[in-house]
Amino acid sequence: MTARENKLSAIDQRVRGAGLRPTRQRVALADLLFAKGNRHLTAEQLHEEAVVAGVPVSLATVYNTLHQFTEAGLLRILAIEGSKTYFDTNTSDHHHFFIEGENTVFDIPDAPVRVSNLPEPPTGMEIANVDIVVRLRRKPGR
Repeated sequence: MTARENKLSAIDQRVRGAGLRPTRQRVALADLLFAKGNRHLTAEQLHEEAVVAGVPVSLATVYNTLHQFTEAGLLRILAIEGSKTYFDTNTSDHHHFFIEGENTVFDIPDAPVRVSNLPEPPTGMEIANVDIVVRLRRKPGR
């Protein structure tokens, strides 16, 4: 088995392990998503990568696949801009920086981030996670 076949087999198993059927398009999109390590991208960015890589997939299929991967626990959704949703391949609890005007998202390095005085959740509910997005902008003249 070639290195490429081994890699695709591992991706196939990752998709299966998440309870999804490893269709050709899911495996191809998972390969594009996870081959570059942890990162943040939009559906449009992944679709563009797929086009460049010669993967025949519609933008609607990319959206559907990203949401399926999220529901299966392979991705984490970051709603940072009103109309922009980013998908994070790092599903651990962590926080983010967002550079305004550049639409760049990156992880806040492992540093203590404390949130105090959280409200009590409604009866029968519990806080599952707190996402912090620190918005940045370049200083003038830089």
